[in-house]
Amino acid sequence: MAKIPRLMPENPRLFRARVLRSARVTPSMHRVTVTGDDMHEFPFAGYDHWFRLFLPLPHQQHLTLPEIDGNRWYPQYLAIPQDTRPHLANYTVAGFRRLPDGTAELDVDFVVHADADGALEGRAAIWACAARPGDELAMLDQGRIFDCPDDVSQVLVAAEETGLPAVVGIAASLPRDTVGRIVQEVPTAADVRVLDAPAGVDITWIVREHLDPHEVPGRAALAELQRHVPCDDRVYAFVVGESRLATEGRRHLHRAGVPKSRITFSGFWKHDAGRPSPREPGRPRLTPAG
Repeated sequence: MAKIPRLMPENPRLFRARVLRSARVTPSMHRVTVTGDDMHEFPFAGYDHWFRLFLPLPHQQHLTLPEIDGNRWYPQYLAIPQDTRPHLANYTVAGFRRLPDGTAELDVDFVVHADADGALEGRAAIWACAARPGDELAMLDQGRIFDCPDDVSQVLVAAEETGLPAVVGIAASLPRDTVGRIVQEVPTAADVRVLDAPAGVDITWIVREHLDPHEVPGRAALAELQRHVPCDDRVYAFVVGESRLATEGRRHLHRAGVPKSRITFSGFWKHDAGRPSPREPGRPRLTPAG
């Protein structure tokens, strides 16, 4: 197990929330906007700020949540009986707004994908697409893992659609004098969006439907990343998404001269040749910089 990144909270806070609205924003992304009585206290840090998402089971009206005692909450979660234990997944803050009335709103983007018969897959995505105002959820703050060194010469980011919310946040949070490159893979051209990135950051969008719509997500982004030659050993890289993109991307960059300590990578999900795993991040495998 990798060490806890230094930008994650030692005593994470749990926020109860409720749905405000739910809407499809692109063919492959569904957005749920939530609020809560103390949501204005959420310590939003920009970049790839993420959280543990707790969702009620389909038969539940109310959430059963674990006791939170610093970082020792997972055994308490597992101790909850299976028939009442909430669904758990990891998600990135897609947007956060403090409003003039003192409340706050938080956006969560869910990747929408279907099986061979066209049925929606992924328990969190199914919940999101059916979410209605007032529905309950909870979020355990986990801070961020993007941890760029002060002496960085170039920032390199690569992801497929499960990493897109993190990439959007990173692009908007980077200092405006940052130099670098973003490689972002998405399923369709309609999933491409404008990123609020510094002028010195080049953005490469890879659209799978223009190549092979049946290709495993992340393979095209990996191929593009493997063609990239880092400018020196002071590059900082952030590579997330399907497991092979994360691990093979890290291997390529290290072989190209980037120290392992300057590569943050995380496999959000793993493709199985027999059957793809639902694209909901599990407990992340993280290697932070520093």
